[in-house]
Amino acid sequence: VQLQAYGGGLVQAGGFLRLSCAASGSIRSSNAMGWYRQAPGKQRELVAVIRSGGGANYADSVLGRFILFRDNAKNMVYLQMNSLKPEDTAVYYCAAGVRSDVYWGQGTLVTVSS
Repeated sequence: VQLQAYGGGLVQAGGFLRLSCAASGSIRSSNAMGWYRQAPGKQRELVAVIRSGGGANYADSVLGRFILFRDNAKNMVYLQMNSLKPEDTAVYYCAAGVRSDVYWGQGTLVTVSS
């Protein structure tokens, strides 16, 4: 499984960005996919995950601002980030759970200026 994440950048507080993750290899629509982030000096944390059945779960800190959705036909997962805050600044990683393994993309930097 290979994951290619892109879409990060610099945005002002209150703005929006959309992250994209392209998955290839042995990945199915039933596999969980999602996004994690790691801010400087902090541990990596779950942002949002979507599992088989389509329901997405979000961290409390992004609930109501971020939307996670996937396009199974294209093996893509997206993270629409709205009303961005400076505390959303982090490297964002796409992840996929396949059987008992977790696969990671290379990370894309999101910087939110105040």
